[in-house]
Amino acid sequence: MLALPGSRVDNGCCHMSTELILIRHGETDWNRELRFQGHIDVPLNDMGHEQARRLGLRMAKEKAQHLVSSDLMRCQQTAAPTSLQLALPISTTATLREQHFGAVEGMRVDEIQAQHPRAWEDWLKFQEHHAMPDGESARQFHTRIIAALAQIALAHKGQTVLVFTHGGALDMVWRTARGLGLNGPRQSDIPNAGFNRIRIEDAAAPENIEIVDWADTRHLADLPAQPTYDQKRYLAGKPSAA
Repeated sequence: MLALPGSRVDNGCCHMSTELILIRHGETDWNRELRFQGHIDVPLNDMGHEQARRLGLRMAKEKAQHLVSSDLMRCQQTAAPTSLQLALPISTTATLREQHFGAVEGMRVDEIQAQHPRAWEDWLKFQEHHAMPDGESARQFHTRIIAALAQIALAHKGQTVLVFTHGGALDMVWRTARGLGLNGPRQSDIPNAGFNRIRIEDAAAPENIEIVDWADTRHLADLPAQPTYDQKRYLAGKPSAA
């Protein structure tokens, strides 16, 4: 692992980088059932709890000062073993929630195709300003997530913060760090309970993200294969886990 930088002086201002360890929540039954979860408060299944337990053991060596989680149950349950290991209280915020999918939350792809066929056709274009009925566009979602990370980085300059969130939020981080834009299907691997480490050098410029580690699942190595969320498979007419 790279050493955490200290501070640097830039035109008389001192910037201290913040290290964020980003974790997607563990597995839920709705991951297995290929449902769009969004803001619905779905709990972990047995596999998700085991993933969270193993993650907690891995996290025992981390020198983190704070733990922040999406307020949705699946993230808080994933964070709980780590909270116990490190004796860190869980601070929750709705700003780290998954993208809001509006009227299609809780549905499988076949149900969306039957009940909202036009919305599904538009979704497959993966355009940043499109939103499901009563939902949140990728652009709105991205703005929310980057603002949430900026707030964390500003509040905890020079520290390490554990952040438990959702797959879509991690996609926003990956796209921002790689300069990919918000159009097009997801390009990165984002496994349940995977380990991701980033740095934000300056909270005033949170879009300048350095990826240190991504999609590390060594702590889950001997568990059954996860449901894979691959948006490119949707374009090919094949289902994947939302």
